[in-house]
Amino acid sequence: MKIYFSGSVSGGRKDVGLYLQIILQLKEHGLVLTEHIGDARLDARGEPGLGVAEIHDRDLAWLRQADCLVAEVTTPSLGVGYEIGKATEWGKSVLCLFRTESGSMLSPMIAGSNGAVLREYRNVGELKEIFDEFFNSR
Repeated sequence: MKIYFSGSVSGGRKDVGLYLQIILQLKEHGLVLTEHIGDARLDARGEPGLGVAEIHDRDLAWLRQADCLVAEVTTPSLGVGYEIGKATEWGKSVLCLFRTESGSMLSPMIAGSNGAVLREYRNVGELKEIFDEFFNSR
């Protein structure tokens, strides 16, 4: 199983530690194509040495290869929303994770989408059950 994990980069990196924990759990279910999202050295300016078109094209190629998309949507991000839109357009299974106690507002475009499964959670300890349910239902 190839998993594309999506989390905020340009929209803010305050959840990078959480992203790493999510990625480690996702690796129990398959190959995570985007492990770099959990790397604390990746900052909001993007990836050194790569132009914006290169990042766009590479990431879409990875998304096309993926069997599913798992997106942490608590920190609003245009890129994450774009990836969710593409994945649903391409018929991929999509799981969106939203941390309820974050104080953030979830976009109705995500909450109201019938092309994505939305699961709310309070802490990383709740994700194992969410992931087991999502991946076992595929």
